[in-house]
Amino acid sequence: MKQIADILLTGGKLVNVLSGEIYAENIAVRGERIIGLGNYPARRRIDIRGSYVCPGFIEGHIHLESSMVNVSEFARAVSVRGTTSVIADPHEIANVLGLDGIKWVLESAKYQPINLFLTLPSCVPATDLETSGARLSSFDLYPFFSQHWIVGLGEMMNFPGVLAANPEVLQKIRMGREKFVDGHAPGLSGHDLDTYIACGIHSEHESTSLAEAKEKMRKGMYLMMREGSATKNLDDLLPLADRANNRRILFVSDDRHPHDLMKGHLDLLVRRAIRRGMNPVDAVRAVTLNTAECFGLKNIGAVAPGYEADLAIVDDLKNFNVTMVMHRGRIVAKNGVHTGPRRLHRAPLRSSVNVQWLERGDFAIAAKKGTAWVIDLIADQIVTKKSSVVPRVENGKVVADPGRDILKLVVVERHLAGGNIGKALVRGLGIKSGALASSVAHDSHNIICAGVDDESIYTAVVEVVKMGGGLAVAEGNKVIGKLPLPIAGLMSDRPLPEVVERLNALLDITRRLGSRVKDPFITLSFLALPVIPALKLTDRGLVDVGTFKIIKLFSGSSKAST
Repeated sequence: MKQIADILLTGGKLVNVLSGEIYAENIAVRGERIIGLGNYPARRRIDIRGSYVCPGFIEGHIHLESSMVNVSEFARAVSVRGTTSVIADPHEIANVLGLDGIKWVLESAKYQPINLFLTLPSCVPATDLETSGARLSSFDLYPFFSQHWIVGLGEMMNFPGVLAANPEVLQKIRMGREKFVDGHAPGLSGHDLDTYIACGIHSEHESTSLAEAKEKMRKGMYLMMREGSATKNLDDLLPLADRANNRRILFVSDDRHPHDLMKGHLDLLVRRAIRRGMNPVDAVRAVTLNTAECFGLKNIGAVAPGYEADLAIVDDLKNFNVTMVMHRGRIVAKNGVHTGPRRLHRAPLRSSVNVQWLERGDFAIAAKKGTAWVIDLIADQIVTKKSSVVPRVENGKVVADPGRDILKLVVVERHLAGGNIGKALVRGLGIKSGALASSVAHDSHNIICAGVDDESIYTAVVEVVKMGGGLAVAEGNKVIGKLPLPIAGLMSDRPLPEVVERLNALLDITRRLGSRVKDPFITLSFLALPVIPALKLTDRGLVDVGTFKIIKLFSGSSKAST
């Protein structure tokens, strides 16, 4: 007996990720679900002749805080691009606000035009080499695992802890294994990789070479091919995406910054893969069925009777422009325009910027004998090089040397008002005057600032404190640009287009100051990440990631390495 559909989509071609076919088919929707394929009586018929119907896209790994907007704005932005489900790791806000941050994301996710699933942050803090705003134990995380919207344990960055059989790390993995445990193990191979996987970790998004990715796939991991704003690996890894192993491949973003979010989401990755020769059905699978199966999500990721009516309709399989999006049977977007209301959740969040009183002299670096270590930037990478230079010294103090593109870099602790200030040198930003400061500094998100002089550094840092978090540019004692980020010092409460406009204005200012990188704020944000080689700075000092130790700024050698 045929049911009466609420909506019947007619005239389109179905991208069937279950059978691997593309063929003409009608799709009948009743309520939130697909009731059948073929001809059905319907209360409303929508002609989509010439279009292709895909399952709604599923993001398998992203830190939505990187978008710098609240959950509602993020959901609207990705939904118009065909994304109907997102698996996010709220690692960033958890490092600032702990359980309160996770609860805020869960509450904000209600009644949005997407399904928002979370993996619980596994490493808060990521290391003991920095001061974080929270510390989450297995005991803290345990009650959350029973919730429907929690689908597993987030990326296990502490692979040394796994290999050393740290009891707390293993306890988190044991809890997560009931659902899913996401991986993070850059460069890990051989027996160490075997041990890491055997503990129950099933996916990986940090592979950057074919050899590394192939080994991880051979050993049973789902391979997440990452193409985000900060790190791009899709082109390098696509040769692995052949028909023999495509069911173990996911396309993910990891991070999507505001201006990139305006340009697109997973639709961009699918389009890019198809244009580089990937079979269209396989490319669509990499953001739909594969992701659903990887995380054990039922009744999403395909177009079939009984599945949720999450659909992304595209004009063709070359341009791959999303023309209509349906989530749970409701049309949420047409031709890039969201059709529903903004649904904001204004949960009360405590202050996230707590800084001990600052003076201009706090940023001085006393000169010592020998050379000083310098963090050398590598273009379009979050890894850095470790070099040493004879620093420029004035009146017994180390100062910036913009002629050699060497700036002062500081990290100010902002969680406990403990007074820690890490100080170092960085080369490669190109800034000739002024200073840039930000409360977005992975993973603990203390305030990071690079500048030419202490007055500018002081002004920029103090402005970030006054805003309760955000980005600031200063010259001398004058603030010349800023973007407030009042939600945990990570996200704005303003609409995405406004955030992009203000961020672009800031970037224009940095270019006038001489910036040599496309987005120096993104670059700054990763200079405090002490799990990515080779040299990084935290509020506790300069970190040699290779030895995982804090080192002195002066090397003791009289000979520079560059």
